[in-house]
Amino acid sequence: MTPPPTSEQHRSGFACILGRPNVGKSTLTNALVGEKVAITSSKPQTTRHAIRGILNRPDAQLILVDTPGLHRPRTLLGQRLNTVVRDTLTEVDVIAFCLPADEKVGPGDRFIAGVLAEIRRGGRGTPVVAVATKSDRVDRERLAQHLLDVDALGEWDDIVPTSALKGEQVDVVADLLVAHLPPGPALYPDGELTDEPEAVMVAELIREAALEGVRDELPHSLAVVVDEMTPREGRPENDPLLEIRVNLFVERPSQKAIVIGRGGARLKEVGTNARRSIEALLGQRVYLDLHVKVAKDWQRDPKQLQRLGF
Repeated sequence: MTPPPTSEQHRSGFACILGRPNVGKSTLTNALVGEKVAITSSKPQTTRHAIRGILNRPDAQLILVDTPGLHRPRTLLGQRLNTVVRDTLTEVDVIAFCLPADEKVGPGDRFIAGVLAEIRRGGRGTPVVAVATKSDRVDRERLAQHLLDVDALGEWDDIVPTSALKGEQVDVVADLLVAHLPPGPALYPDGELTDEPEAVMVAELIREAALEGVRDELPHSLAVVVDEMTPREGRPENDPLLEIRVNLFVERPSQKAIVIGRGGARLKEVGTNARRSIEALLGQRVYLDLHVKVAKDWQRDPKQLQRLGF
């Protein structure tokens, strides 16, 4: 029998940030890492990839996997996003199950709790930390009741409230997740924050900018694909410019009009906001060439899903 690791041992491993759509998973991931590695939005289902953020500490390296929201799928895209989540759950060392304190435990949470119970019954035994997110939005009495409701929902190794937005108890969440990691050396170089390709990060930042202030149906219908990223020729070495050609795909002409806006004003705003985030990410000036295209019913078309990277 392997002896339990001592506190002096370095730990390393993977933690899955799990929960139904729009419960603060990406915000928590960014807060734990200390940098923006996952897009956030007020719209549900904005995460389309299992983005890894890396928390480096003297005693541990915690690789965070921010998954799409686990839900009952209504489209082929939804089914594929769920597959991403379920595959991730079988490969991690610990799971952080996020349940927002400002909402009652509902059918979506019970659905996920059932999935986690299935995994435990299947012999995986992956530790689960239940995280009451958005704790700053409720008073102490409401938070206490929420924690009781979470406790009654299933079997958890730990339960902890946190406000990632305000940085409250984020370090406690990190400690609890790290405690469930196996001993081992760092898996990524020190200082690395994510293993996502730059093109994927750029596409996510553009999609985040495009989702701000638009109608509710658009998040499910918007896909962003970086066509190419090339340095502009003839630029001085001390002032390079990266040209990024990007296609934004929607399902209907009416959605295309929403993204572009009157006289192209909306698309220009998207480009301006996204460019700031991309330049901060890449550490250099960029020129964005954005094009909006209609790919009819792409969420339900296997060929188009594959072409768009799902």
